[in-house]
Parts: sequence; C-alpha cells; structure tokens
Amino acid sequence: MKISLVINGKDHEIDIDPGQYLLEVLRDLGYKSVRRSCNSASCGSCTVLLNGAPVLSCSTFAVSVDGQSIETVEGLSEGDRLHPIQEAILEEGGAQCGYCIPGIVLTGEALIRENPEPSDEDIRLALNGNLCRCTGYEPQNRAIKKAAELLRSDRDD
Repeated sequence: MKISLVINGKDHEIDIDPGQYLLEVLRDLGYKSVRRSCNSASCGSCTVLLNGAPVLSCSTFAVSVDGQSIETVEGLSEGDRLHPIQEAILEEGGAQCGYCIPGIVLTGEALIRENPEPSDEDIRLALNGNLCRCTGYEPQNRAIKKAAELLRSDRDD
C-alpha cells in the first residue's frame, strides 16, 4: 500500500504493509532518533510530532497518518546548529545516556509552541509519559524552561 508523508519538510511516497507502525516506517527511512524501547506506548522514546502534536509512533499505524506532517529530532536543528532545547539539555546535564532525549526534546518543543511561557507544572505534565531512568527529570525540566526563555527572546528581537 502506498502512502505519502511529509517528514521534516521533505515529501516521501512509500510502500508499506497495512499493519506497519509509524516507528518502523521512520526507522526504515533513516530517522534513527525515533527509538524503539517498550513497544507498548509506555515510555515516550518513540515520540514524534504529528502535525505539531506529540504522538507515540510505536502504537500509531503508518496508514493512519497518510498525507500528514511528521517531525523528528533530525528536523529540528539548522545545519550544524542545534535547536535551543537540544542546546539547553546539554548545558543542563539532561542527556546522560541520551536514549529518552529525542522524545523529551520533541515533547518540549510541542509544549513551547503551544505555551511559550510554560510553568514547572506545565513542563512536568507535558513530560508525563516520557520515561528517563538516568536524571530524575530536573535537568530536562530546567532545559525546557531555558529554551522557552531563549525562544521568547528570539521572537522579541
């Protein structure tokens, strides 16, 4: 079955099996930031943005997103320049093993797009469902808050 997707602004027309999950399709296309971990929609490692909203690609059938727009971490940076959330996560020590970071980065980006001034509680609620076994979440929370401030100041300039 043929479907078309816009992934990080690039058009893709691909043949898939009707029962294939979006995670598998994205990884087959080379988007390795999309991680396979729990395979039960419990950890957030497979998070991508579907039309700007976080979804768990391990439980989303690829056929159900035909014609829609997907964003992965690979699409956030501009050339060699990391996205502000990625920079802030590095600065705040939020990427110890790094396995959860793509899902956290994309969830944080979606939150900031929707709410440019997220509170600590807003960030905690948004990240609910993104499991991190290394950091205790505080570095990621600080990083998202820092990135939101930076992005607001960039918009004001």
